[in-house]
Amino acid sequence: MNQVVLTSEKELVPTLGSAFRHGWVTMINAFLELFLVLLILIAVTIPFWPISTFEENIPAIVMLQIFAMVYGLMVVAPFDYGAKYMYVKAVRGEKLVMKDILKPFDDYLNVILANLLTGAIIIFGFFLLIIPGILFAVKLSFVPYLVMEKKLDPVEAVKTSWNMTYGVSWTIFWMAIVSFFIYIAGLICLLIGVLFSSIWVSVSFAAIYHAQNKLKNPVVADVI
Repeated sequence: MNQVVLTSEKELVPTLGSAFRHGWVTMINAFLELFLVLLILIAVTIPFWPISTFEENIPAIVMLQIFAMVYGLMVVAPFDYGAKYMYVKAVRGEKLVMKDILKPFDDYLNVILANLLTGAIIIFGFFLLIIPGILFAVKLSFVPYLVMEKKLDPVEAVKTSWNMTYGVSWTIFWMAIVSFFIYIAGLICLLIGVLFSSIWVSVSFAAIYHAQNKLKNPVVADVI
């Protein structure tokens, strides 16, 4: 099967249309590898499914809910960071090696702390009012990529993401809105549509990061 030609480096710019176009083509060219990444993410979240159905506050259920929170932070988050690392590699047209999804465990503490710090800032923003929470989520959306690619510590990753998103914050916000409708369209198409939607959206956000990264730091944009 012939590959679809990827958007060239010159054509990939930090805009909504460019990110989604590049994300779509990347998904088509590396669908099997990206599909496997999605399956791994689904598999590691399976323990959440039965716990999320409990509504009683009896001690046993509360303990299970605490376990779910710890499991999400200690297990799901590193796999999510690993998936984002692979999405960026796919965007650059690099060969995907499945063991790379485990790379966060090589710098485990850094990943956990970065995820914890980012989550705390976003939750704090939502406690203030909804709008600050949305702003913080947008401004910190590059943290996982920076931790994985640049090996930044949590504080530096937060600061760098905040600065990097200058000029593309509205683009990221509107990408999130468009992604919502892409997911809705995927649900209408049942399971296969949801899978396509999830991969497309994830790779498109990696594309906007990569495009902005090239502009902000063209010398080290492709250094891992």
